[in-house]
Amino acid sequence: MIDIVLLVGRLLLVALLYLFLFVALKSGIGLVKGQSSERGAWTIEVTRGPAELKDLKLRVLAPVTIGRAPDADVVIASGYVSGHHARFVPKTGQLLVEDLHSTNGTMLNGHPLTAPTPVTRGDVVSIGGVSIKVGRD
Repeated sequence: MIDIVLLVGRLLLVALLYLFLFVALKSGIGLVKGQSSERGAWTIEVTRGPAELKDLKLRVLAPVTIGRAPDADVVIASGYVSGHHARFVPKTGQLLVEDLHSTNGTMLNGHPLTAPTPVTRGDVVSIGGVSIKVGRD
């Protein structure tokens, strides 16, 4: 009789273990799917500027700083560009561009930026002689 109780207990334990593994894997796969699906991520692409930056295209998944300083994410070696000139910031489905108090200013579609401003696909940000087009994957 005790053998039957132990057998049923073992089978129940194995069934619970498989149920736990199934639930854990299912939720883990859901998390991985959600994280890897970055469809619609914002992009910036240099359309006019120095040869070394021409056609540079970046996905903006975190703030991207543009300037002449070596620690900027995109370095533009030009006298018209400040050390930390402008920054693109993804925020709740939007992409904001802000001028970082640069000397010569930052232009959005030909108009000077005075505050952090949301941009849309196709907008062009000008920094010195460099044009950066905003897009989405």
